[in-house]
Amino acid sequence: METALESFFVSLPLAVALWLFLLLGIAIAVAAMAIPRHAPAPSPAEAEAQRYADEVTVAAGRAAEAAARSRAEWEATQHRLDEAWLAFDTADQAARRTTRAGAYPLMSRRRKPGENQVRQRYLHHAATVACRHREISIAQLNDILAHRGWNPRLHPVVQEAALRNAIRAHRLAEYQALQERERELWETAEKDADALRVLRAEAATAIARAGVRPRPADEQWFADQWSTGEIPATA
Repeated sequence: METALESFFVSLPLAVALWLFLLLGIAIAVAAMAIPRHAPAPSPAEAEAQRYADEVTVAAGRAAEAAARSRAEWEATQHRLDEAWLAFDTADQAARRTTRAGAYPLMSRRRKPGENQVRQRYLHHAATVACRHREISIAQLNDILAHRGWNPRLHPVVQEAALRNAIRAHRLAEYQALQERERELWETAEKDADALRVLRAEAATAIARAGVRPRPADEQWFADQWSTGEIPATA
C-alpha cells in the first residue's frame, strides 16, 4: 500500500507538467490562428489593375443612373404623346361635328344695331376661354383678338366652326412636337443603354484581370449592374 502511494506521488508532478505543456501548446496554436494574416503587398501592376477596375466599376454605376434617367424621361414623354393624340382626336371629332352643323345655310336678315359688337365680344370671349383651357396657343389668341385672319362680324355658328378648327390645328401641332421629342429621347436612351453595356463588359474584364473577387458588400451591387431592367426596349 505504501509503495503504491509513493509511486502516485512521484508520478503526479510529471503528469501535471505534461498537462501544462499540452495546455500551453493549445494556447499557442489558438493565438497563432487569431493573429491576422496579412496578404503580401500587391505589385505595381496589380495595384494599377485594381485601380482601373474600381474606376470602370464606378463609371458603370454612373452610366446605369444615366440610363435609368433617360429611360424614365422617354417613358414619361411616351405617356404624354398618347395623351396628346387623344386630345387631337377629340378636337378633330368636335371640329368635324361643328363643320357638319354649319353646312346648312344661315338665314340672311338685317342685323340689329350693335349686333356686330355682340358677335365680336362672343368671339373674343370664346377664344379667351379656349386659351385659358390650353386649347389654343397664345399666338392664336393674339391673332383672334387682332382680327388677323378672323372676321369678328361673322355669325357665332361660323365663328365656332373656325375656333374648333383652330383648336384642332393646335392639338395637332402639340402632338407632332411631342412625337419629335419622343424620338429624340428614344435615341438618347438607346445611346445611354449602349454605353452602359460597354462599361459593364469593360468592368467585368477589368475585375477579371485584377484577379480580385468583389467584396461581399459589393457582390449584390455588381450583380445588379448586369440587370437589363433599365435598358429601354426598341421603340
